[in-house]
Amino acid sequence: MSPRNPYPSDVSDDEWAFVAPYLTLLSEDAGQRHDELREVYNGLRWIVRTGATWRMMPHDLPPWYIVYQQTQRWLAAGVFDAMVEDLRLLLRGIKGRKGQPSAAIFDSRVLQSTPESGGHAGYDGAKRRKGSKVHVAVDTLGHLLTLLVTPANEQDRAQVGELAQRVQQATGESVQLAFVDAGYTGEPAAQAASAQGMQLEVVKLPEAKRGFVLLPRRWVVERSFAWVARFRRLARDYERLPATVAGLHLVVFACLMLHQFIHFSLSP
Repeated sequence: MSPRNPYPSDVSDDEWAFVAPYLTLLSEDAGQRHDELREVYNGLRWIVRTGATWRMMPHDLPPWYIVYQQTQRWLAAGVFDAMVEDLRLLLRGIKGRKGQPSAAIFDSRVLQSTPESGGHAGYDGAKRRKGSKVHVAVDTLGHLLTLLVTPANEQDRAQVGELAQRVQQATGESVQLAFVDAGYTGEPAAQAASAQGMQLEVVKLPEAKRGFVLLPRRWVVERSFAWVARFRRLARDYERLPATVAGLHLVVFACLMLHQFIHFSLSP
């Protein structure tokens, strides 16, 4: 059989050399394996990039149920959590930063619900949208530290405690300051952050705002959201479980950070 034409989402040789040790839960010659692991990973990347349903997997990629089942195994094993953490350390080192950050940026985005996700959706009155809310913490370079998914009606300030705790777990309690927007104001949010050894600093819009304003520090997380939005599977909440929403965000951040790492590694 002649090799198929690659898709834009296909992993490169350099990328595969990096990710293969994380994804190999069984040896390549295991009796249960009927498809090449690299092709299965290409199938997952195709899904998150195009936003198509699982059953629309092209015929020259592994069957959709194979890719779906292996994706669930990868998510359960935490391979993308580990990949994101290691890539963050490598990218910070390449850019001359300390391994663990001292500051983070918190923000959230709302994903419009679909018939599949309606059971766990909530209504965000401020944005007038029903769906799920993805709460994200990134370092000052825009690399993911942690995330959590709630119904959209959950307030940002109510998630500060859990988000801060997860950040400190991911960084060895190195973060001392978190830049946030006005949605995180209030004494309960400040106390929740303080309990984790962290101070919140609210970056506000200028009073005489006119047109688009690039806010200090906060623009970094907005850029991260823009990067994620290029992956159409995350344009809406198409998943039945919030855990899958969180897991696919980890997949996408791993793809983005890996692309950056390969670019810097190959640059003269």
